Amino acid sequence: MASLSTFRFLKNHPLIVNHKLQALRRFVLWKVSGRLLPCPMAVVLNFVNDTRLIAGPGMVEGNGNICAGLHEFEDMSFVLHLLRKDDVFVDVGANIGSYTILAGSVVGAKCLSIEPVPATFSYLVDNINLNEMGENVQAFNIGAGQEDDVLSFTTQLDTENHVATDSDNNVNTVEVPVRPLDDIVGDSEPLCIKIDVEGFEMAIVEGARDTLTKQSLLAVIMELNGSQERYGYDESALHKSMLSLGFRPFSYCPFSRELVALDGKNSRTWNTLYLRDVQQVSERLRTGPEFRVDGYHI
Repeated sequence: MASLSTFRFLKNHPLIVNHKLQALRRFVLWKVSGRLLPCPMAVVLNFVNDTRLIAGPGMVEGNGNICAGLHEFEDMSFVLHLLRKDDVFVDVGANIGSYTILAGSVVGAKCLSIEPVPATFSYLVDNINLNEMGENVQAFNIGAGQEDDVLSFTTQLDTENHVATDSDNNVNTVEVPVRPLDDIVGDSEPLCIKIDVEGFEMAIVEGARDTLTKQSLLAVIMELNGSQERYGYDESALHKSMLSLGFRPFSYCPFSRELVALDGKNSRTWNTLYLRDVQQVSERLRTGPEFRVDGYHI
């Protein structure tokens, strides 16, 4: 996370309104240690409730969670309020496992966690082991896509790692097996899916038609950051595809536990909540347990 965007993130994050200086101090210490230590190492930070998170120097998820408690406050809170023990959560683009920890350890849901980049996957596995949630999580070191394939992924762009294109010819890449999400999910009945794959979302949706029509599925958290163009996809077509599957776009207010209907994608954040059976989702959110993070009970 670049310094300017981090300062903007800290200024606007709802969990640090009352202690911005403390959050800024955490950020500075994190950046300085990464620059000054001869061999910068991963750190273990307290996360939500009694969970912990391992993050390496410079990692966006590490920066966000260290400075603000929850990097993606609205969407992470949504997962914590929505899910219950033994529900099924699918984490596509799991990265180091922030969402997996929330679902699998804090809530006790069953997780299918997919992370293609081997170095990042190793952090995911470490976080699964650290939080002793191996029984709740199946971790897959593969990519998800429209069909069985082997694709090249960038390896040094942290949360922006993606399926490589011709414009990535000077970037380090690794070849990774890719499977349709329908094959990965199989007979599981997911209640919530998070898809964060840096523009490859349409391919995921095309390979998940059976999964996306399962009656159990109430919510999809979809990243829409404009990067679909690198693969020739139209973001508006992806939005229409989700509407055709019976989903409607919303944002979430964690403090009041209220959903806000949207006309299109969420323009305030990169993620949009696509929901169906909104009444059931609203009831789950209203009755979900509180969680504890950075001094707040939410």
